[in-house]
Amino acid sequence: MEEVSDVQEVIIKTDKIEIILSKPQVSKMQAKEGGALYTVSADNYEERELEVQIFSDEDIRTVCERAGVDEERAKGALAEAEGDIVNAILLLQ
Repeated sequence: MEEVSDVQEVIIKTDKIEIILSKPQVSKMQAKEGGALYTVSADNYEERELEVQIFSDEDIRTVCERAGVDEERAKGALAEAEGDIVNAILLLQ
């Protein structure tokens, strides 16, 4: 096994969370078939929930244009209106 030096961080992403390992110790071992196996350990890590976009870019853009608001306000209105574009626009007027 060989040590991988000077690693600043390792990020593990799933569809819902992101785990950031700060200043980890990383080791690499060659696998038989040309691949590699990495072992990562760290004392400090941060776990964040990822924002899952549930509205299409087109829906967000439509609400932005019709209501004259930025994307964040449009997303908030769409969430409050449970995805109904017309109601989201009405909420913003």
